[in-house]
Amino acid sequence: MTELLAPAGSFEALVAAISNGADAIYLGMNRFGARAYANNFSLDELKKAIEYAHLRNVKIYVTMNTIVYDSELNDAFKQLKDIYDCQVDGVIVQDLAIFNYIVKHCPQMEAHCSTQMGIDDLEGTLLFKNLKAKRVVLSREVDIEKLKTIKKIAKMPIEIFVHGALCVSYSGNCLMSGLIGYRSGNRGRCVGSCRKQYELINTTTNEKLSTSYILSMKDLNTIDYINQLKFADSIKIEGRMKEPVYVANVVNTYRKALDGHITNQDKLNLNKTFNRTYTKGYIFNEDKKDIVNIDKPNNFGYLVGEIIAKTKQGYEIKLCDFVNQMDMLRISHNGEDINFSVSKLYDKNDNLISSSKTNCFIKIKEALSIGDKVYKTKDYNFNKELEKTFPKEYKRFDLNLYVYGHSNEAMTIECECENKKITIQSDFILEKALTTPTSKEQFIKQFNRLSDSIYQLKDIEYFVDDCFIPATKINELRRNIVAKMNEVRLKRPHKFIEDDGNIKKITFPLTSPKLAVYCTTLEQYNVAKELGVEIIYYDNIIRRNEATYPKMDKELLIGGYGGIYAYKDSNDFVTDYSLNVVNHIAVYTLHSLNAKRVTLSYELNHKQIKDLIQAYYDENGGYPNLEMIVYGRAPMMFTHYCPLKVFNQCGKCHKSNYALKDEYGVFPILNHKDCTTTILNGKILNLIDDLQDIKNINVFRIQLTTEDKLESQNIIKMFLDKIKSNRKTNLFDQNINTRGHFNKEIL
Repeated sequence: MTELLAPAGSFEALVAAISNGADAIYLGMNRFGARAYANNFSLDELKKAIEYAHLRNVKIYVTMNTIVYDSELNDAFKQLKDIYDCQVDGVIVQDLAIFNYIVKHCPQMEAHCSTQMGIDDLEGTLLFKNLKAKRVVLSREVDIEKLKTIKKIAKMPIEIFVHGALCVSYSGNCLMSGLIGYRSGNRGRCVGSCRKQYELINTTTNEKLSTSYILSMKDLNTIDYINQLKFADSIKIEGRMKEPVYVANVVNTYRKALDGHITNQDKLNLNKTFNRTYTKGYIFNEDKKDIVNIDKPNNFGYLVGEIIAKTKQGYEIKLCDFVNQMDMLRISHNGEDINFSVSKLYDKNDNLISSSKTNCFIKIKEALSIGDKVYKTKDYNFNKELEKTFPKEYKRFDLNLYVYGHSNEAMTIECECENKKITIQSDFILEKALTTPTSKEQFIKQFNRLSDSIYQLKDIEYFVDDCFIPATKINELRRNIVAKMNEVRLKRPHKFIEDDGNIKKITFPLTSPKLAVYCTTLEQYNVAKELGVEIIYYDNIIRRNEATYPKMDKELLIGGYGGIYAYKDSNDFVTDYSLNVVNHIAVYTLHSLNAKRVTLSYELNHKQIKDLIQAYYDENGGYPNLEMIVYGRAPMMFTHYCPLKVFNQCGKCHKSNYALKDEYGVFPILNHKDCTTTILNGKILNLIDDLQDIKNINVFRIQLTTEDKLESQNIIKMFLDKIKSNRKTNLFDQNINTRGHFNKEIL
């Protein structure tokens, strides 16, 4: 059966989700989750949440899907141990260090691969199946036919997003927030840079094409396709930052859809809570030009009317749906939004009214125009109805009783619920009734007062001989049975596997640093080759989220986990920055998967790089083989979407160059042959003056993107000369001592 997985940014949202039919909940703790600005859960709150959920047969998954630095690993592992002791069902992870810890130490807690890992193909799924993942959350860019194929061949549980906010970038492939907002999305602190306005400019002709919310995705809504999605093991609603009534509405609607009794009105009700208008998503092959809302990045609401006149009473609105007092309205006027709460509503005679569906009048100070559209962004009455749906028991669990006893003996009750059995004895002695003994019907009537529990009485066999049982004693028995059944149903197997310290040590010799050049164009490749660069990446690049894995007899640069699986029998590949490697365990894991060299993430600063290398040395008695990008425009995001298509520039990328522009800078757009897009940072990373201070890195990489032939020549020569000069002065002597250079800040 397909699991309905709901978000909870608070305990109230968790209750709302479970009350409306969620099968599982995902939530975050105060650290290491990708929604750092949700309310999130303390450890005590988590324990309370797990007890509440598990008693109702609802699973709890904790999100620990950020990258984790070496200085944080001990805290992360402690949190994992703590939540394991709380009997969390699974953890959604991005970082290989977190993944490895769960698999190695926590056998009763599942490791789920987050969409942040960028798994979008069969190969990536099979890799993590081999590594003992229990579920893969596939990228939101994967279409339904490919999802079905992955599921069929991999025979691996998969999870897919079906509703809520979408990232314009492949998840895990966005550095935009960190680079221009200084808060990393891979650290759970996304500032929503994609929800800003940008100018789209043709930099070849210097033509401004638009100013719009060109990167702001519509919200995903697959409610019309739910029957096609039942092959998935879990369907996931996004929304840990949303309020409980949002969670209640969306969960309730998808529960009805899964159970086959949804109405058109139920579907329309999705518009009554937060939405940015809707798309069916890449999963159902939405056209790229229709997947963004270029006009508005936040709550759109739904159309309820139009301004048709200005009168003495104010503005007259012709309505196509109800407007009620206390609703929130948005009026679109000359490209700007006027948002307000309806404190007063009038009829044509200037009488106050509480509701209208035909025409009404409002009095506001802002100037409006005839034809301005009116939208409802918050339906007060609907939200009040949603609030009534929780807390409530979505279902109750059957108790079957076998009750027997004789006078002058204690009474015994055997109770069964979902194959769990308990037996209790009364703490009182049955007494023979002086007049009327307690009948089976009287016992049932008193015992069946279970409304304050999650249980209901189903079957009872009653064998008590001519005895009177006071109602207070039956109440006491009921409370004891509920408490003991809760205890038994919450008890689960639990075993923590200690580290035996027996790991294979993987080390590499340190060498004088070499130069690698990443080339985006053939012209750049030819320049690098002419200048004698030993390591060139051009036709040997396997990008993250790559579609195919051709056979190649050369060193490969692999950007995603699917590529690692596809070329697993080779030891001639380098992993790219896009795997977001920021700690020594992730480096070790990739080396153990045959990576000859590991490129460090853009997310690392120099102190963190030193910490990583030192931790690796301490554990392995030697060094990793590392590559570091020291020059180039960082890729702010890699996206399946193409902003050019929205403005009818499709195909023109072969003749012109394009960029996005905001108040801080210009961000070049790279268009790829498969119509995916990379948006580059406007600023160029250049560490040439710091090379001599960067120790224990075997390869420095130049990342060429928009540079022409002359620029490429000058940059490569500059770095070759610098490396040669540093070698002559022994500034690149690698420090083999375990602490040596770590006492010095290199930047």
